[in-house]
Amino acid sequence: MALPEQAVVVPLVLRRRPVDAALAALRPRQWSKNLLLFGGLVFAAELGDPTRWLEAGAAFAAYCAASSAAYLVNDVVDAPHDRLHPVKRSRPVARGDLAPGAALALAAILAGAALGLAATLGAPSLAFLAAFSSLQLAYSLGLKRLVLVDVMAISGLFVLRAGAGATAIDVAISPWLLLCTGLLALFLALAKRRGELVLVGAERTPGRPVLAGYSLALVDQLVGLVAGATVVVYALYTFTAHSPAMMATIPFVVFGVCRYLLLVHGRALGEEPETVLLSDGPILAAVGLWAAAAAAILTLGGA
Repeated sequence: MALPEQAVVVPLVLRRRPVDAALAALRPRQWSKNLLLFGGLVFAAELGDPTRWLEAGAAFAAYCAASSAAYLVNDVVDAPHDRLHPVKRSRPVARGDLAPGAALALAAILAGAALGLAATLGAPSLAFLAAFSSLQLAYSLGLKRLVLVDVMAISGLFVLRAGAGATAIDVAISPWLLLCTGLLALFLALAKRRGELVLVGAERTPGRPVLAGYSLALVDQLVGLVAGATVVVYALYTFTAHSPAMMATIPFVVFGVCRYLLLVHGRALGEEPETVLLSDGPILAAVGLWAAAAAAILTLGGA
């Protein structure tokens, strides 16, 4: 008597609704990067000025729109590689939930809205956003395939955010702080590359083409080098701040960098920095304490 054939269970992949797919493609979790636009308010001790809060808020909205426009373009360009990636294959364009044409049309709308918002803040703010969008586009179309240039470009995007935040509210920003911002972003970008190398090696699946130019040994050396430089430059910044009491915030920065290194090396995290930064309790506590202490010290020091 023949045994009945076992049924083959094929997982059913449900497609997102167009609105849900579009929202997911905007990557709202990554808008946290644009909180840097409010840095000028903190470091210029202007937290009590409602007009500047509105200006900073407008800048934040403009950069969220511009970032999402860039993510949409990037997902269209990267769709063939993303489909082979164990994590990125779930992105709406790669998964087929959002058509490339619709993604590019939405990107154009968002880019126009971002430029319109920036224009309300003045020509310098518009110039910053144009530079930011141009660098993001260059990154998506080619820079991300160049070893070291890719992470330097990511760092440059964060420096532009910091400068744009100060320009939007018409305050000066310390060159030391801009340098520290660039180094911290470079540290996170290199840690991201390390996470991608580990993931690709573990899953034996294709990753970014640029990963062929990196190795774990090289990236580990660069991460350690840039982490140390970040702490040193931040310490130098505190010496030039409005109040020498800013030196009291150095331990929070040291702890945050060390904690992130622990997560990158001990738990193989780092491929999605925004996820780590928004979900790890100790890092969130360190950032919160640093922000509260810095705001209090700079406000009282400038009073």
